[in-house]
Amino acid sequence: MKFGSISRVVTAAVLLALGGCHTLRAKSCHKVQSYMGAKNLAPLQIPPGLDTPDTTNALHIPRLNEPAPPPRTGRDPCLDEPPSYNTPKPQARPQA
Repeated sequence: MKFGSISRVVTAAVLLALGGCHTLRAKSCHKVQSYMGAKNLAPLQIPPGLDTPDTTNALHIPRLNEPAPPPRTGRDPCLDEPPSYNTPKPQARPQA
């Protein structure tokens, strides 16, 4: 074997090994995200003597009165991931 082909084989083996490490880590969707700390701001305060801006077309976000989703661990799939398509094959029926 030449040195070039050996280095390609070693490089491919290292890349495959590193790619497999991704499945060992916790999912990033279970970490605290920056948007989770978002807060509503107080309404705009207009100083005396200035005109109040027109807010008739302002976006109003309704409050959600839904229960929180169940807690998830680092090994659980993220909610935005599609389900696994590895379904078991049906068992063959015995011939009578």
